[in-house]
Amino acid sequence: MRAVSLLVLGSILIPAAALAQRTQKPVLHGRHWLAITGKPLAATAGAMMFQKGGNAVDAACAMLGAVTTMWDVLSWGGETQALIYDPRHKKVIALNALGVAPTGATVEFYQQKGMRYPPEYGPLAAVTPGTPGGLLTMLAEYGTLSLREVLAPALQMADGYPIEAETANSIERHKDLIKQWRYSPAVFLTHPGEPREAPVAGEIFRQPDLAVTLRKLVDAEQQALRAGKSRRDAIYAAYDRFYKGDIAQELVRAVREEGGLLALADLAQWKVKIEEPKMTTYRGIEVYKLDRWTQGPALLQTLNILEGLDLKAMGYNSPRYIHTLYQAMSLAFADRDFYYGDPAFPPDEPIEGLLSKAYARERAKGINWERNDPRVKPGDPYPFMGKTNPYERLLEHWPEHAPATTSEGAPRGFSQGTTSIEAADEQGWVVSVTPSGGWIPAVIAGRTGVGLSQRAQSFVLDESENPFNVIAPGKRPRVTLTPSLALKDGRPFLSFAVQGGDTQDQNLLQFFLNIVEFGMNVQQAVEAANITSYQMHSSFGDHESRPGAMTVNSSTPATVRAELQRMGYTLDFADRTSGPINAIFFDQVHGTFWGGSSNHGDDYGVVW
Repeated sequence: MRAVSLLVLGSILIPAAALAQRTQKPVLHGRHWLAITGKPLAATAGAMMFQKGGNAVDAACAMLGAVTTMWDVLSWGGETQALIYDPRHKKVIALNALGVAPTGATVEFYQQKGMRYPPEYGPLAAVTPGTPGGLLTMLAEYGTLSLREVLAPALQMADGYPIEAETANSIERHKDLIKQWRYSPAVFLTHPGEPREAPVAGEIFRQPDLAVTLRKLVDAEQQALRAGKSRRDAIYAAYDRFYKGDIAQELVRAVREEGGLLALADLAQWKVKIEEPKMTTYRGIEVYKLDRWTQGPALLQTLNILEGLDLKAMGYNSPRYIHTLYQAMSLAFADRDFYYGDPAFPPDEPIEGLLSKAYARERAKGINWERNDPRVKPGDPYPFMGKTNPYERLLEHWPEHAPATTSEGAPRGFSQGTTSIEAADEQGWVVSVTPSGGWIPAVIAGRTGVGLSQRAQSFVLDESENPFNVIAPGKRPRVTLTPSLALKDGRPFLSFAVQGGDTQDQNLLQFFLNIVEFGMNVQQAVEAANITSYQMHSSFGDHESRPGAMTVNSSTPATVRAELQRMGYTLDFADRTSGPINAIFFDQVHGTFWGGSSNHGDDYGVVW
C-alpha cells in the first residue's frame, strides 16, 4: 500500500513554470535603490530618503515611521524587529526592539483575574513600546540622515493624510472595542454618533496628539545638535525624551488610568538590543533569522529537515510536496511552541541543539509519509548538545496540557497584524524589517497619540506549555515577527519578509523554496500559491491548535485536493495564499535589484 501511495503522491505533478509564469504585478528592476512596504505612501517615504542621498537604513526608518502613523496593522507603541546587512563589515546584524512585560505582569496577576493567557486587547495586553526605540537606534547606528529628515513624511501624515479603505473599514469593524478606552474614540471615530463612525476612504485622517509627540522627538534632536552633540547622540536625545522624559510620563499616566501596569521604570530601563542573528545553510545558501525570542529559527529548522530531500522531484505543490512541507513544519513548530523564549531569562533555550543538522536528520525520521500525524510533539535537542533534557516530564504529557483542539478552519488571530519593509541601495546596505503591534483596536496612551502594543498575549501562564515563555516582568514574549536575509557566495542574495502572525515563516519558507528549488523569479515567488498549516499552536488569543487543518489555493486541482483529504487533511480555500510577501532578489551577475511586491493588498515598491 505504501508504494502505491507514494506513486500516486509523486505522479500528480504541477509544473512550477506553468503556474507561476505570469504575475499580476511586474518585477521591480533597479540599479541604485529599492524601497518596498505595505502601503504606497510609505514606500514613497522611503524613496524620498533615497532622493535626499540617504541609505537603505534611512529609507527603512522613514517607511517604518510612515506605516506606524498610517496604522498599517501596527502603530507607534508596537515592536520592531530587523535584520541589516552592513556592507562595511560584510555582516548581518540583528536588531531586537521588542518590548517587555511591565512591572506587576506576573503569572499570579493574570490567573487571579481568571485568565488562561494575557488578554488579546486592552491595557493588560501591553508590553513597553519598542518601535520608537528601534527606529531611533537603527537610524543613529547605521543611517546617515537626521531624525528631522527621516520623520518628515510621518509628521506630514500625522497632520493629515487620505486614509485608505482597509484601515478605515478596520476602524468601523472594531468601533465597539475602541469605545471601551478613554482616549481611543477621539482618534479613530471621526464621525461619533453617526451610522458609520469611522472615517471613509479618501477622508483626511488627522492625529494631532501624535503629531505633537513626533515633533517633540525632532525638537529633542535639534536642541542637542545646537548644543554641539553629534548626529548619533542627538538622535539618542530623542530616544531619551520618549523613554525617560515628558512623553514617557504622559504615556505611563494614561496607561495606569486605563488600568494597565506600565511604570516609568519599565520604559527607562528598557533597551534596544543589537544581536547576532541565527543562521543555517541550505544547499550552500546562508539563511539568517532573528534569535529564539522570535519564531525565526523554526524556518531554519524546517530547512534543515528538508535539505536531505529531493523536493524538486516531488513536483511543485504536488500532494507529496505539500505533505512533506506540512510534516516538516509541524516538527519544527512543535519545537517552537515548547522551546522558544527570551534568552535573557532562565532557563536557557537549547538553540544549539535545535539548529543542528544532526537533530534535523533525527526529526525527519519521524515523518509519517502516508498520512498527517496530528500528534507531533516537540523533540529532544539536548543530546545533540551533549546534555540531558530537564523537561522530559513535561514533554511526556505535552499534548495533555496543550489547548483544546478542533479540526475546522483557522484559529482566530492566526495571521494577526504586521507589515513588512524591505530596502536596499547600491552601497550594499540591505534592511529587512517586520514591525508590528498596537494594531486596531488599540488603546491610545493619553495625549501621546501612541497606540499600545497587544503583544503580551503571546506569553503563556503555564510552564507545561512552554517553560521558556512564561510571563515575568522585564521579559520579552516569544513573537511571530520574523524578517529574513540570505547570502550566497558571501553576498546578499535575498531579503524577504511577510505580514501575518504564525503564518509568517510558513509563507517565507515556501517563497524561498520557490526561488531556490523551482527557479521562480522574485515576483512569481511572492504571488505563488502557498499552503497554511494550523497544526502549530497559535501565538494569539486562546493559543489554539487545529491538527490537519490546511488552507490551500482555490486553484488547487481536484486530484490534489482529493489526495490531501485522503491523507487526513481538512481543507479550506482562498484565492490568494502567498502572504503577502515583499522581497528583494540581488542579481549578482548584473549588479541590479529585482523587487517583488505582494499582490494581496496595498503593498507597493518604488525603485530607481
